[in-house]
Amino acid sequence: MNRRRAYPCPSALTPLRSRPGLPALGLSWCRRVTTFFTKPVSLALLLLVPSMVQAKPPLREVKEIDDELYYIAVAKEISELCDEITGRRMKAIGVMWALRSKANKLGYSDDEIRSYVDSDAEKARMRAKGEAYLAQRGVTYEKPETFCALGRAEIERNSAIGVYLRAN
Repeated sequence: MNRRRAYPCPSALTPLRSRPGLPALGLSWCRRVTTFFTKPVSLALLLLVPSMVQAKPPLREVKEIDDELYYIAVAKEISELCDEITGRRMKAIGVMWALRSKANKLGYSDDEIRSYVDSDAEKARMRAKGEAYLAQRGVTYEKPETFCALGRAEIERNSAIGVYLRAN
């Protein structure tokens, strides 16, 4: 390929090269100026375009965050309804801070995170999901001992819910 076509420089520079007493600017100068400006601009476009194209999904669809909050919520429900089991609150708080940090790294603002956590619709969805899980395991609110049995089983299995529980 012809270099003059690969790096087209404005023809307005040609009279400058032919004037006596002025340094010859030539194609190398034009190429350096073009490269100096086009590389940062093209890099900025490469970084900005994907972020503009990709829309963030709602936090409820970010599985690693939504699931962990669900496990904490179920563990809290078990610990509140069973006197023999306590919740590991400090562990849950530490995990929630880590989840917040992860959501921030994924591009979610603190306001978006707060609105997700405080949303009545999300709380109702999480409650329905938790009640379905408890019903599958034979747990009923009329019999608090069923919460204790489930809690002990989760602790023994060291499940995602069990790690947030401690037997007294």
